[in-house]
Amino acid sequence: MVHGTIRVDAPLRRVYDQWTQFEEFPRFMHGVVAVEQTDERRLRWRTGIAGVRREYDAEIVDQLPDERIAWRTVGGGVRHRGVVTFEAIDAGHTRVRLAMEVEPEGMAERAASALGIVSSRVSGDLRRFKDFVEDRHAATGAWRGRLRPGDAGRPRNPAPGPVPSAPDASPPPADPSDPPGPPPGRPPAPPR
Repeated sequence: MVHGTIRVDAPLRRVYDQWTQFEEFPRFMHGVVAVEQTDERRLRWRTGIAGVRREYDAEIVDQLPDERIAWRTVGGGVRHRGVVTFEAIDAGHTRVRLAMEVEPEGMAERAASALGIVSSRVSGDLRRFKDFVEDRHAATGAWRGRLRPGDAGRPRNPAPGPVPSAPDASPPPADPSDPPGPPPGRPPAPPR
């Protein structure tokens, strides 16, 4: 199990909102080439670490705005799971805690894990995330939907529908000049 904690000098909401912008992860996570969110729960990851390229899917199993996001890989040869939690220290500071369980594959990955390279990478990624958030006055986007663990792994209806900006919130009035579809950076969500 790999653990990391960092204090970010920014309000809780901004820190959480930025973390939900998974497509931005390559900007502060070393070895992450791209992350594509294919629906509200699924992420397609492309990584390149020490010359080894991998693609795999991960599923968000629990997402509670301003508190936590938990995930696990699904299918494929890469196996890991984790949770990131967010805690307001005060109005302008947030504690981010990351716990991740990675099952190394092959002798090189087992050696890297034994030498603490994975733990060091997580610490570096958290420091770069802190810098990324603190260098901005606002998050690059946000998604504040609630995903419950009991719904993880269930078949999804691919029909497009609106993505709520907050649980049980009324959507803002439509602007006729806006193009139809979900907000930028978020895939269509299945209807509830």
